[in-house]
Amino acid sequence: MKFGAGQSVKRGEDARLLKGEGRYTDDIQRPGQLYGITLRSPYGHAEIRGIDTAAALAVPGVVAVYTHDDIAAYGPIPCLVPLSGPKVTPRTLLVKDRVRFVGDSVAFVVAESREAARAGTEAIEVDYADLPVAASIEAALAPDAPLVWPECGSNTLFDWQAGDAGAAKAALEGSAHVTRLRIIQNRVAPTSMENRAALGEFDAETGALTLTTGSQGVVMMRGIIATILGIDAGGLRIMTHDVGGGFGMKSFVYNEYPLVLHAARALGRPVKWTGERGDAFQTDTHGRAMASEAALGFDAEGRITALAVETWADLGAYQAQYGPAIQTMAGGTIMGGVYRIPAIHNLVHGVVTNTAPVDAYRGAGRPESAYVMERLVEAAARELGLGVEEIRRRDPLTPAELPHANGQGLTFDIGNFPAVLEKALEQADWTGFAARKAEAAARGQRYGRGMAYYVEIAGGGGSDEFADVRVGANGMVEVAVGTQSNGQGHETAYAQVTAERLGIPMEQIRIVQGDTVRLDQGNGTGGSRSMALGGGACLLAADALVARGIELAKADLGADDVSYADGVFKAGGSNLSLSLTELAARHPGGLDGRSKYATGKPAPTFPTGWPIAEIELDPETGRVKVARYSLVGDCGTLVNPLLVQGQIHGGVAQGLGQVLLEDVVYSDDGQLITGSFMDYGVPRADDMPAAIVFDTLGTPSPTNPLGVKGCGEAGTIGAMPSIMNAIVNALDGTQIEMPATPEKLWRAARALQLAVAAE
Repeated sequence: MKFGAGQSVKRGEDARLLKGEGRYTDDIQRPGQLYGITLRSPYGHAEIRGIDTAAALAVPGVVAVYTHDDIAAYGPIPCLVPLSGPKVTPRTLLVKDRVRFVGDSVAFVVAESREAARAGTEAIEVDYADLPVAASIEAALAPDAPLVWPECGSNTLFDWQAGDAGAAKAALEGSAHVTRLRIIQNRVAPTSMENRAALGEFDAETGALTLTTGSQGVVMMRGIIATILGIDAGGLRIMTHDVGGGFGMKSFVYNEYPLVLHAARALGRPVKWTGERGDAFQTDTHGRAMASEAALGFDAEGRITALAVETWADLGAYQAQYGPAIQTMAGGTIMGGVYRIPAIHNLVHGVVTNTAPVDAYRGAGRPESAYVMERLVEAAARELGLGVEEIRRRDPLTPAELPHANGQGLTFDIGNFPAVLEKALEQADWTGFAARKAEAAARGQRYGRGMAYYVEIAGGGGSDEFADVRVGANGMVEVAVGTQSNGQGHETAYAQVTAERLGIPMEQIRIVQGDTVRLDQGNGTGGSRSMALGGGACLLAADALVARGIELAKADLGADDVSYADGVFKAGGSNLSLSLTELAARHPGGLDGRSKYATGKPAPTFPTGWPIAEIELDPETGRVKVARYSLVGDCGTLVNPLLVQGQIHGGVAQGLGQVLLEDVVYSDDGQLITGSFMDYGVPRADDMPAAIVFDTLGTPSPTNPLGVKGCGEAGTIGAMPSIMNAIVNALDGTQIEMPATPEKLWRAARALQLAVAAE
């Protein structure tokens, strides 16, 4: 059908967004609204000996000032995946007696205007006693390191592992060759276009609370906040309208969300908090931040024998909502990718530091694992004297070997990994590289290429999803889904699959997200799960609607045999019929379908892809240009190829940003050096490749009715290792750590020039 699944349909939501008609949290204004500002710690680590709020309360316009003592009855922000056993790091809404990173929340000021609230925070007097700081993994692990949490007795909170340590050790010892690398993955800040914001409201008549905030799913957030406040979840409504980027960071509950609700209830007026970019850099959960010691063994024929990786993951000052799971269960179990590895072991240490908490960021552990593996493989190719494509031809699993248990708790179900490689080589014009390199050399440029083979676990955040389909009296079909778009195009993709199922035009469908009153179930958006689970829920809910409609139509048409197709209910053996719109008009509120699509157990999909990057490096300036970038991926069935390409492009931008520009830097005393866009680099349009060539060789996933696999994080996962491998190739194997800044690259290129001159 026109605009059905599998077709490239432009995003329906773009018209209103491009015309400035989007509705974001800070756009909402309520009568009598107050404004909140959080007072944040200027210290990386300090005791609070006292807080004097008298001067702040005297500031004109200030209505209230809250400190920990005012909200001590509320619970902490929970870590939902604790791996540390009794070593807990409770994060209270406002700090009681010790701040642990620059930006820690100390007080919350509410006033008639933002300006007055800001003046109030500046008037608060806090007696800090500075404490020693551990602002990095190295500092936290030093023998005399200050303890971020003295009651834990150590800055290492947990040790997690997967695989067989003994088998991997023995296999490495018996290998003909072992490649070893120390790999640093820099800390990054999500930097969404829309800063976080929250609006709290209280209905004095009903006692109900309402929170409006940009999120990646309202239902789970409602449960967490209700628990913190000690109220029944039924008394809390959470709404999310348009969201200007999430990338994992907007999945989480932050201090300000319960605080605006507390203030609204206490003061009887709406209270809004809108974060500024400085708040975002200081307090939005960061990503990556890890160091690994990795070893990859080979036999005499250049085939992989073993992989052993030991990683130290920076958790920040608190174990965040999903923080301990990111480098472990989310990324750690995929270590090694789709290669045939007889013996594997992955060990991860969770380390706390005096820095902002670290949690899921686009890819959430999978980019990190792919980066480690693909850096190892390319380094091994150089050491063994093999082509980087040839070494990868020797070990990927073949279709005949699937399903395959990877030794870390995952079973790859379906795919054709060797075929993806061959198609990627063809698409990238692999054989034409030498000519391009020669042409660049003639202009005095260094030219390199790199590739990577990534696999990810998609479909995280619960193995079920919910949808509710209703037909209004005017014939419009409203589809409420428990996920949340942050810019992916859900309004279009969900409308496509529902329209095809119901046989009606897309224009007849309206997608609703982000309101716990409209849909009180749902696991939100994250882990590239939305189409696999949310799309499946839409299909089942549409089927339930049709089944309900058939029963109603039987009575209305006086027939026992009624069928449905293309928006019309028809009585068998006659020409009697009712359209979907006509039937809905006859039964206001009676034509609906509600369904949970559940796999019954965690059933992830395994998207894979093979990106190939070519870069040009100017040795005089250290500036890198990504000259060519291509990707052949297996994302299963594509519901909307145009949206998939958009997701790939955005992901590549974030992967490229980490490789070349982005880096959260703290000083030794815990001060955030990169606290604004003046100091923190993000890619611009002219940093991107002129074109990103994307193609697919999809094998439909057997785990969901659409056959889709996640695509939202694929671009990031592949871009990091492929672009970095191209840089290392251009530098004749010189190892560089992210971000590969012009200064680093200039120094590396200069060292190579001097070495040649010395010969």
